[in-house]
Amino acid sequence: MLKEQEFQYKKAQIGNFLKKEIKRKFGKNGRVSIRKRRKFMLDVTQKISRKFGKDVLCLVDFTKQGFVSLVSPSATESTDKGQLLLSFTHPHVAYTSHCVDRFSARTQTGANCVITLDGYLDDALLTFGQHDGFLVCPAGVFAYSLEGDRLIIKTYINYELLSPDQVKKFYGLDSLWNFPKDMVAENIFESDIILSDEAPPPVTNLR
Repeated sequence: MLKEQEFQYKKAQIGNFLKKEIKRKFGKNGRVSIRKRRKFMLDVTQKISRKFGKDVLCLVDFTKQGFVSLVSPSATESTDKGQLLLSFTHPHVAYTSHCVDRFSARTQTGANCVITLDGYLDDALLTFGQHDGFLVCPAGVFAYSLEGDRLIIKTYINYELLSPDQVKKFYGLDSLWNFPKDMVAENIFESDIILSDEAPPPVTNLR
């Protein structure tokens, strides 16, 4: 776990960095447009990701002259299997550093990986028990192991990298709702796959 002293030190570092960035960007102007706020947050999040690590949650309040920041690095834990990063929203879930690195590379998520992983896991946890050692979400598949009362997410494989057999296994009839929206045709005649009981009746020529 990240010690309180270490957390406060890192929080102070990032807070000072934010103050300098907002002063450099906006000077003493307390009123900042929504467009500029969004652009600033995108830019500063990328900078913080490179400087302090991928998993820092940073909130900036522009409603006053100045701002208030809340910095929350993902807590970590060292184990004999390597470093684990603890979930922000699921108290009994931890991600391996390998999983975070793979997820970052495969989804091009450079910042706040654990926050994004938590969002994907919200859907994936609904499939717990359907596939031994795997959780399925619309965007891909998580491999996990159970250690005591904790779920260790070992790696992530995005949907595009799954083999046809894996797609059939993880996105079969029991998990049809998991298909990405752009793969599900609204019109049955536009579909590449039609279930036998949904197929339209054959057209016969009447004479």
